[in-house]
Amino acid sequence: MSVSVSKLNRFLFFKLPSAYWSGVRVQRITDNECTVTVKHKWFNQNPFNSMYFAVQAMAAELTNGAMVLLKIRKSGKNISMLVAKNKANFTKKATGVITFRCVDGNMIDDAIKKTIETGEGQTFWMKSIGIDEKGDKVSEFDFEWTMKLKTKS
Repeated sequence: MSVSVSKLNRFLFFKLPSAYWSGVRVQRITDNECTVTVKHKWFNQNPFNSMYFAVQAMAAELTNGAMVLLKIRKSGKNISMLVAKNKANFTKKATGVITFRCVDGNMIDDAIKKTIETGEGQTFWMKSIGIDEKGDKVSEFDFEWTMKLKTKS
């Protein structure tokens, strides 16, 4: 099965409904880049009238995870993926439409290759940056991903 924008957004509705109802949507995905948007609204705000940090984290993680999923599918191998660690930095109140973008898709290739060749788990870091409608950075997320080859039981 291929990974596309519409399939990813449908996946959100059925498998990650909190992200879907918070307004997280994939806008673009390629092998090396993914863009996700989310609009600040009453449902996803914090008491300070800006976007709740967890909503930003969901959107940022999706920019990474969607590409990891895409490349695992393309490998044809049964590989598991999981976020092991994350770091975040918030620089401005997130209001309006926030666009999260990750351009670290090339980092996934080496990890998949090593996982398949060695059978050992791999870890790697990916970054996603959130930008508001004015072009100002509102947040930056780093995620450490782990992947390993699943063994047949």
